[in-house]
Amino acid sequence: MTPRLILRELTEEDLPSLSTLLQDEQTMHAYEGAFSNDMVHAWFCRMLERYDSDGYGLWAAINRDTGVMIGQCGLTRQTILDRDVIEVGYLFHHAHWHQGFAVEAASACRDYAFHHVNEHKVWAQVRDTNIASMNVAIRLGMTVRGRFVKHYRGVDMPHLAFAINNPRFTQNA
Repeated sequence: MTPRLILRELTEEDLPSLSTLLQDEQTMHAYEGAFSNDMVHAWFCRMLERYDSDGYGLWAAINRDTGVMIGQCGLTRQTILDRDVIEVGYLFHHAHWHQGFAVEAASACRDYAFHHVNEHKVWAQVRDTNIASMNVAIRLGMTVRGRFVKHYRGVDMPHLAFAINNPRFTQNA
């Protein structure tokens, strides 16, 4: 199947699209609402820092047919279940939900982590009320490894910790 998305690093030119994504109430429901302009700018700067320090971060997800940024997907360092891990994160504008874009992008990121970053395991942290995101993790082959609570924007948010082991390392185990 021909990929429908292009994943690439964010640039200054992506700020309007990033704002549209992060400032949409429905899209940002799992984050307790839309971001302010300052929060969008901080998010953008954090991704640039991650590209420099880690060599990856959340990338712009560009619809190959339209050339429009419809979301973000990529790898970030996170703390999950008190461990420093590599997480695949995905966030798409609600107009593009339930069309397979998150699974396509997250699968590519999982494979990148396994084959280029040489990770033994890739994680996803999913708010326990976000059924659609849980389904993406399951379609990536991930299983629940535990529960934890994140405190974000003044709210305690229960999360599920999903993970998948790199088959290159588990075949010989």
